Amino acid sequence: MESETNKSPEAAPLGKKFSLKVFGVGGAGGNAIEYMARQAFDGVDFIAINTDAQALANLGVTERLTLGTKLTRGLGTGGDPDLGRASAEEDAEKIRALCAGADVICVVAGMGGGTGTGAGPVIARLAKESGALVLGIVTLPFEFEGGRRGRQAQLGLRDLKSAADGVICLPNQKVFKLIDENTSVNEALKITNELLAQGVRGIWRLLTQTGLINVDFNDLCAVLRGRHEESSLATAEASGENRSHEVLEKLLAHPFLEGGHVMAEADAVLVSLAGGPDMTMAEVNRIMERINRQCENAHIIMGAGIHENFAGRLSVTVVASRRNGREERASNRMTQTSPKESSELAPDYDKEISNPTATQRPASRFTGPPPTLSQQETEKLISQSTGSSRRKKFVPMRQGQLPLEIVSKGRFEKSEPTIHQGEDLDVPTYIRRGVALN
Repeated sequence: MESETNKSPEAAPLGKKFSLKVFGVGGAGGNAIEYMARQAFDGVDFIAINTDAQALANLGVTERLTLGTKLTRGLGTGGDPDLGRASAEEDAEKIRALCAGADVICVVAGMGGGTGTGAGPVIARLAKESGALVLGIVTLPFEFEGGRRGRQAQLGLRDLKSAADGVICLPNQKVFKLIDENTSVNEALKITNELLAQGVRGIWRLLTQTGLINVDFNDLCAVLRGRHEESSLATAEASGENRSHEVLEKLLAHPFLEGGHVMAEADAVLVSLAGGPDMTMAEVNRIMERINRQCENAHIIMGAGIHENFAGRLSVTVVASRRNGREERASNRMTQTSPKESSELAPDYDKEISNPTATQRPASRFTGPPPTLSQQETEKLISQSTGSSRRKKFVPMRQGQLPLEIVSKGRFEKSEPTIHQGEDLDVPTYIRRGVALN
């Protein structure tokens, strides 16, 4: 494991001292953080983690960890999440050492393969045990990658949700909204990496910004926790005189907000604004007024920060989430039920506590003994049962030849019957020998 620290081109931190580490897990995660490491992220440590030693060696990230060398011998998992999970458990102590001292850890991975899907949740759990706040930022596979990979991705996503404080999903399928027929594969993957980088950059600014209104990671978790599969993250940036109008247009047109429908249906929204010293209150008011109109039914948490290197620019990061379908259906049932029906459906807990003996118990599953019968009743019952089950005398069926009239024998009309040892061979054998057919 290499232990050199990444350096960033920026000279000074954006705000308060904050330790953020970004773990790129698996092939997709490693490629994503290599792209991020070339960006201006001051104070952020990028660490590549994989079971494939050769893939790690090809990355430009200075800090790397090869997982499960005893299990995989550095050859990867072959798309097996169980092997990825076991490899992470094998090197749990090394992962804990990498997590030491971090306030926030982002686990970046592509779901559907072996290492990212299997090791990602284990790394998130170990990071949380180390005391860090953990955010998962993951991609889901394209539809053309097949159903098996899609199912593996959903299982890995479920495990990651249970381990991390928050999870944001970026479905690769939505990248098709940003490309045309002539877009190459490399360019399409670059777009995905840029979207992941925007997410990390937005979270970093949110955590480190100071100035007008501050928000912290607990606000972010309050928006994400319990609603992971309905969360969306988008960042837009603009510059110039009309930057407030332009940034709103870009934000609402972002593919991950689905033309603004996600914000309209959201029940919790976190908004983080970043600008230079020239950012005005009128611009903040204009942006937030439009977002409030777009998210009429949402609880909105807002933050705004001033950064010297943002002079002339304006950036807006939005994290929008909705309750999952199960919660919505349960809520709709309660709202559509009359007060009387609700009281009948809901258990009377006060009554149960105050008078526990009055609580109705479920019926016993024990079956008692049969009633006692007299000798006469017993003989009558036996005679009825034996009489009903008495079988009729078996009469064997006789088998013969149906008396069918032969209309014509065709060219065998004048042929003599074939007689052999006194038997007519033209008669079927089973009839001549009396063989019964079943």
